[in-house]
Formats: sequence, C-alpha cells, structure tokens
Amino acid sequence: MRRLRLRRAPRPLERPAARPARFLAATAAATVLALTASGCVTVHGELALLPPATEAEAARALADFTNAYNRADKAHDPALDAGRVTGPLGEINQAGLRARAVTDPGGNPDHKPLELSDARFVLPRKAGWPRWFLADADSNRGAAERRWLLVFVRNGPEQLWEVAHLVVLDPAEVPEFAEEEGYAVPVAADTGTLAVAPEDLGEQYASFLKDGKPGQFGAGPHTTLWREQRQKAAKRPGLATQYLDRATDQGDFAPLGLRTKDGGALVFFATRFFERQTAAPGYRPKVAPGVKALLTGEIKNTVTKEWVSSQAALVKPAGTDRDGVSVKGRLQGVVGAEGS
Repeated sequence: MRRLRLRRAPRPLERPAARPARFLAATAAATVLALTASGCVTVHGELALLPPATEAEAARALADFTNAYNRADKAHDPALDAGRVTGPLGEINQAGLRARAVTDPGGNPDHKPLELSDARFVLPRKAGWPRWFLADADSNRGAAERRWLLVFVRNGPEQLWEVAHLVVLDPAEVPEFAEEEGYAVPVAADTGTLAVAPEDLGEQYASFLKDGKPGQFGAGPHTTLWREQRQKAAKRPGLATQYLDRATDQGDFAPLGLRTKDGGALVFFATRFFERQTAAPGYRPKVAPGVKALLTGEIKNTVTKEWVSSQAALVKPAGTDRDGVSVKGRLQGVVGAEGS
C-alpha cells in the first residue's frame, strides 16, 4: 500500500540540522472579512481548503531549519535558530543552547553537522491559519534506520516555517495516513471521532502519570515504565523527589493530528512537568552543569526543575474502551530550574 502523500524531496537534504518527527492537527482559524467602500464583503481565502506548501517549499523549509540548527549548535548561540523553532521543540532547543553557552562558551567542540536525507512530506489540506506539515526524514544521528518526524508550523503568509515538534520513531511506528483528493487529512482538536480528542490528550496524560489508573493509555516506555522510573527516583535515601505534570496546549503548543488509514490519528501534543528534589537536612541536591546554567535562586536543600515534553501518540477510533492511546515517542528537556 502506498504511503499517503508522503512525498520525497527533490534531492536528499544533507545539511546541518536536527532530526525530525511526524504528525499534526489544529483548530480552524476565524474567517477574516474585509468590507469594501461599496459595502461588499471580500473573503480572503480563509474558507478555502489549501495545502500548506508545495513539495519544493516544504523541502526548502527543511533545509532552512537544518542550516539554522547547525549554525546554532556549532556556536552554542540560540539566536541563530530562534526563527526556525517554536512550541515545545523551540523551548527545549533554546534552553539547551543557553545552558551550553554557559558550560561551553567557546562553542561546541564536538559539533557534527546534522544531515537529513530521504525526506518525505505529509501535506494536510485545511482552511485558514495556522498551516502545518510533517517532514519524515532519515538522519545521521542516533540509531540507524530510525526516522525523524518534524512538525512545521506557520501562522501567517509573512512568517517563516518553524518546527514545533520533533520525535524519533522506528519506521514500523510511522503509520499509513488517510488521504482526500491527494492530500493528508488533519483532525480537529475537539473531534469526537477518536478514543481521546487531541485537545484532551495533555490533561489525560498528566492525570495518568499522577495516578496510573487504567484507561486509554496503553502500557509502554512513555507511560507505565515512565511512572515506574519516577517511583524509583522518589525513594532514593536522603532525597525526596516529587512530580507535577500539566497540559501545555496553547498557541504553537496546541495539539496537531493527522488521520490514519485505520480511522485513528497520529497526534502530537505537549506537556510541562516540574521535578522537585528535596535533600535531607544538612545536604543539598546535586545538579548537572547544564541545569546549573539555567538556575535561579540558591540551592539550600531544594531544587525544582521545569521540563517541557513533546509526545507523538497513535490514537484509535472512537468506541475503543481501553488502551486507545499508544504514546510512541517523547522528546523532553529542562527549560528552567529554581533553588530554595
């Protein structure tokens, strides 16, 4: 079966950047009406179903992102790719570069340009802004054969394409997408056709990580095993660790989803969590240099780390009673820390 509108770039992109990930879904934008002097109403195309970009434009956006990412990574300068990242990936990327600018102020001595090749694009047709598409590419980073899925977002015709989400998946985890008239099909954030609506994934994921009650989230490394790792960390002698999770779903953090051929969807969504570590009297929690570089306040016996996390999940169709959500990938990073 052919892959839905997964379009191969005109040539491999082998330039500096970072590995991508795949997915999407956004709410419809309000229709903008302009009243002419004669009293007629002109609709500026916000009701027309349009693809987000041509294949060539998508390839150019991927190349531009890769180039900016490599420049920033080499110099440890967040300003060099600030215009090419946004949402959860943007916050993680920018915080990481700020930290490394402190720990390695002379730049990255181990810089190896990111190369993205065998790029394919999933182009969902929709009305209004924001528009987005998914890039699915091979990378020279990490395990061979794994695919980088990057979600590109654009909020208006004058804005640059920016990457909001990145996850890395095995090829078998990348689903076949549904298609209408040759284009991918986005799913609305509030759709009732899925086991969990995209707009509810963040809150339900945060709730699951807190109480672990059986429900729509299936077992796996980003759900049940992630909770087990947290529970073990909370029981270390002399150090108490607490976690607080919450949904992060506004603006460029909003969930995005693509309809799959089985009637479900691949959905990207974001969360934010706080990790509070309190040491026994007379001791201080240890922090890594990268976390210390982002630290505010003074660590007396407590440090609170703020994390941003981006997830990609396969969501089954509505009517699924249990295990309707399978979290396939997660990218997270510390974006702040406070001592007390």
